[in-house]
Amino acid sequence: MPKNSSRRIRSRAAAYLVTATALALALTGCGQDSTSPKEARGQADVKSTNAEAHLKAAGTANAVDCARAKCIALTFDAGPGPHTPQLLDILKEKKVHATFFLLGKNHVDTYPDTVRRAAAEGHEIANHTWTHRRLDQLKPSEIRTELGRAQQAIKALTGHEPTLMRPPQGRTDGEVKDVSKELGLSQVLWSATAKDYATTDSAVIRKRILDQAGRDGIILLHDIYDGTVPAVPGIIDELKKRGYTFVTVPQLLAPGTPQPGTVYRP
Repeated sequence: MPKNSSRRIRSRAAAYLVTATALALALTGCGQDSTSPKEARGQADVKSTNAEAHLKAAGTANAVDCARAKCIALTFDAGPGPHTPQLLDILKEKKVHATFFLLGKNHVDTYPDTVRRAAAEGHEIANHTWTHRRLDQLKPSEIRTELGRAQQAIKALTGHEPTLMRPPQGRTDGEVKDVSKELGLSQVLWSATAKDYATTDSAVIRKRILDQAGRDGIILLHDIYDGTVPAVPGIIDELKKRGYTFVTVPQLLAPGTPQPGTVYRP
């Protein structure tokens, strides 16, 4: 093969790799700058902030210092649903608080008592949009509607507007960041997922999460699927054996406070 042809092939291959990598980053939100829980804690202004007060305000009455404790956050997307009351029973029994990224249409508006219960029991209530549309494919006005309608519905039931949101499929971009910042919402991604939308096997869900769990991790599960809630007790018990403390997302970031628009990813 002539040398010039060989160079052209290598050049095209390199260009393809760069393009593919850029596309993959864009599709997963990785193209956006993100902040880890450790970085968020380090950004707290200790000179002007009472760290103890932030820790106590971050989700429950019990202060947890995740700079010292081996923390992990349990999060649930796209609920509430018919399995959520059972999940709340499990979390209450295990004395664990979670973060719920709630979906508006057919969920928040269908299970209002479950939303109120989750908030009353100390769980962090967050926003997962109104209809689960991919925000990175929408106009700013449409992003604002997706997030704003969910904000209003949740506030009507709990008395508080969420300060956290999770973009559907984790897809985000500059416009999503700008609208989130405008609405006072931080973006929260994850480090461990069971892909529980693709299996009803609770043992598989449990194993996938335990294999991916790590300090300062954020676990993504969906309480709307049949196999997920039965997997939760085993996940909690095993991670507690490994020395983990379960916290809400704000607790994980404390004494730092979630900044609107910022993407948080372990």
